[in-house]
Amino acid sequence: MQDEKQKALVVLSGGQDSTTCLYWAIDRYGLAAVDTVTFDYGQRHHIELDCAAKVAEFAGVSNTCLPIDTLAALGGDSLTDPEIGVSSEMDADTGLPNTFVPGRNLIFLTYAAAFAYRLGIRNLVTGVAQTDYSGYPDCREETIVALQETLRLGMECDVTIHTPLMHLSKKETVELARDLGGLPAMAYTHTCYNGERPPCGQCPACELRAKGFAEAGIADPLVTSA
Repeated sequence: MQDEKQKALVVLSGGQDSTTCLYWAIDRYGLAAVDTVTFDYGQRHHIELDCAAKVAEFAGVSNTCLPIDTLAALGGDSLTDPEIGVSSEMDADTGLPNTFVPGRNLIFLTYAAAFAYRLGIRNLVTGVAQTDYSGYPDCREETIVALQETLRLGMECDVTIHTPLMHLSKKETVELARDLGGLPAMAYTHTCYNGERPPCGQCPACELRAKGFAEAGIADPLVTSA
């Protein structure tokens, strides 16, 4: 049996960042030592679940989709409530856009840690980035460090959360994907918050992705293959 410290579980949303992290994990741990998990939380862009499965298949790793629809039941944001349109405008009280799903990454990583525990895996890999345009509080390095310590205490195990993109710009993330051989997989990814494929090109996620590829001088395989 392979050493649990030499295996990794990637939280794979089916998007650009998590796909880049998948190839980072494969490069670091080896293809046979990487598994992926995807969460169905009732997201507007439900198509990303199919994309995650396709990315995993393309890369040659397993993918498990877990249902956690409580976030959709809570609603109140544009990613889980169909009555709220996607917007990058900041809320006057919170200073965050309406695409922010409170606690989402904390919940994802907690479930991922529990799943990894059952698999005998102690390395979690997630695509959160402090440089994200929205400044989501659950993407900050201090949040992840605190959560890692909480999981270690609460599960009595040496779980480590890896965040390869934490301090990278979108341009640098695109370049990393290229360097890791992950660009072809980008044709199967999904980023559009409106759940459109080809992407709408207008929502904040589409604009950020397009900007990263443009600054890197690299054609986006998702767009060129559409």
